[in-house]
Amino acid sequence: MRSLRYGRVAVYLVTLLTLIVGMQAFAQDAEDNLLPVTEAYKLSADASTPGVVKLHWTIAQDYYLYRGRMAFKGGDGVTLGEAQLPNGEKHDDPYLGPVETYHHSVDATIPYTVAPGTTTLALSVRYQGCHETDPKICYPPHTEHLNLPLPTAIAPANQLAAAFGAPAQALTGNNAPLPAEQAFRFDAIAQDAHHLLLRWTIAKGYYLYRDQTKLAVKDAPKLSLSPSWPAGVPHQDAHFGNTTVYFNELTLPVSVDGDAQGMSSLAIVASFQGCQEGGLCYPLMTREAQIDLTGHGGTKVETAPNPAPEMPPASAKKTDSLNVSFLYALLLALGGGLVLNLMPCVLPVLSIKAISLIESGENPARRRMHALMYTAGVLVSFAVLGAVIIALKTAWGAHLQNPIVVAALTLIMLAVALSMSGVVQFGASLGNTGSSLASRSGPAGDFFTGVLAVVVASPCTAPFMGTALAYALVAPIASAICVFLALGVGLALPFLAVGFVPALSRWLPRPGRWMETLKEVLAFPMYLTAAWLAWVLANQRGADAVGLLLVAAVLLAMTLWWFERSRHRGGLSRALVVLLALFTLVPLYYLATLPAKAQAASTADGIVAYSPEKLAELRKAGTPVFVDMTADWCVTCKANEHAVLNGDDFKALLKRTGAIYMKGDWTNEDPAISAFLQAYHSPGVPLYVVFPKHGGAGQKLPTVLTFSLVEQALNKAAE
Repeated sequence: MRSLRYGRVAVYLVTLLTLIVGMQAFAQDAEDNLLPVTEAYKLSADASTPGVVKLHWTIAQDYYLYRGRMAFKGGDGVTLGEAQLPNGEKHDDPYLGPVETYHHSVDATIPYTVAPGTTTLALSVRYQGCHETDPKICYPPHTEHLNLPLPTAIAPANQLAAAFGAPAQALTGNNAPLPAEQAFRFDAIAQDAHHLLLRWTIAKGYYLYRDQTKLAVKDAPKLSLSPSWPAGVPHQDAHFGNTTVYFNELTLPVSVDGDAQGMSSLAIVASFQGCQEGGLCYPLMTREAQIDLTGHGGTKVETAPNPAPEMPPASAKKTDSLNVSFLYALLLALGGGLVLNLMPCVLPVLSIKAISLIESGENPARRRMHALMYTAGVLVSFAVLGAVIIALKTAWGAHLQNPIVVAALTLIMLAVALSMSGVVQFGASLGNTGSSLASRSGPAGDFFTGVLAVVVASPCTAPFMGTALAYALVAPIASAICVFLALGVGLALPFLAVGFVPALSRWLPRPGRWMETLKEVLAFPMYLTAAWLAWVLANQRGADAVGLLLVAAVLLAMTLWWFERSRHRGGLSRALVVLLALFTLVPLYYLATLPAKAQAASTADGIVAYSPEKLAELRKAGTPVFVDMTADWCVTCKANEHAVLNGDDFKALLKRTGAIYMKGDWTNEDPAISAFLQAYHSPGVPLYVVFPKHGGAGQKLPTVLTFSLVEQALNKAAE
């Protein structure tokens, strides 16, 4: 019987081996008919145009590329703008849902900027495609690393060169700046009485600013011009910040608004400004063009006197924040930090601290230690956060634009909530699971609770904080750090008071078994915070990101479960905890490669999406505008929307005043919104600005709104 049993086992093993070998042979035959990924999708790159890299894929027959699976990342010293890709063929993928694909070939154009001293353009290009005939397989995501030579750099021009209009031979050096008329040739023609075509021919190695270009009609007050700006190249400028520039040539269609019947010619005035790469920037240039509208004559272009430069509405108040005294800024920061304790984004974390204070019972020394270590965590975090913001000129709360930060915070909130629910015990000795609650809440736990409180507090903006933070962003470094430390003192002040004032500590209830129940109940705000952060991530990167986050959450739960079970086990079991924790990071790696979710052109009925061009158009038309800069991760923004901006009274107010509600979504990084925040010296969102009907500077509103405040501003703007 035993030999028969062994014979059956041998037959099973032989059969299984035969199947495995057969499947491998079949797979090998199928793979032999497939091209290597770099031959199926041949990638070539061209960086000969300054500021733009062009990519081209030649796609083999029966293969296709996914549009949504393309990702681009700059190397050291390289910052990439948004890739320009054509629309693909739309169809429903059985695994990915609605997708766009490319067959045969596809081109991509990516604007870029490089840091000083960068000699090569380093970028990573990630893409994924499939074979659509038998065998129908999809390649795994493939990344190619490119190092392209940059266009020949233009050496800095002679700083002592003569006036820009001097003859070329009078300027020394091969890279001396050209005369303005040669660097930027301007011309204009009329397509018909209501449509013009303006063209700037830009010399190689020069660029033209979009936002410094102004157009106006001369001697025809009833006519106005509406340009349709083409996509330019994002550019980080030392003078204007994040802006857009044009290289080589700018062709600008312009509509003539108004009654131009009976006019045979039209005089327009164009003011513009540009620079030589690595050299000097030209002063404002003005050209006056007399355009024939009949189609029989030409266009006469003359140099006109330069008008006085028009500054942005907020630029005249650039030093307003410094008009606040240092002591007053500290008091505002202290008050803002104190009020942060009441903000909904901070309350879940403060529940952890409340539990630790209650656990300390009547022991004064332990209460003081809890308060001091928590305060130390808060102050160190605010000092580091302040230094980063000052060094990088990053706005308050902008770290939540990074989906990896949002995902990591979600997992931290989940881990803390599971701990409060009793699933896992952090800080307990590996050899003593029966240690008391107090022994599990040591100084390190208090310190990192303070760190966590600061991290989740940054999306919130309390009253008084706006002025203090604006002061910090323009004040000397030492004064700015003091402002951030004052915010930290305000946030930690309630716990310092309870820890050091005996009269306040008597208000704390006596320890008991009810504390464990309270801790478990307070875990649910942590779960809700994790759910809110997952919603923010969905708005940033879509459903794929949430799916990856859920996988990471399951792996985290598995890690914590095995961490708890491994307390009494050997080193191998504890090593498995580390392995599971590393697996938790894998979904976050793939999440980092997902492209940003495209923002809708308008957010809702009656709401216009922010763009500098649209705002300029509305202001030119004499329309009062209420601009709301917001983000999904900004709790103060959502509170203002719930209390004021989403209400029927606000909608009726807009209708009564004829105002337009314009909203800018800063959930993901947006250079145009960043520039607007910088222009109004706002440390972050929310930012509310009301522009009056008949021109003039915009009125900046407080970060916490009331309906009466908004009503007063809009009524004044509509006068």
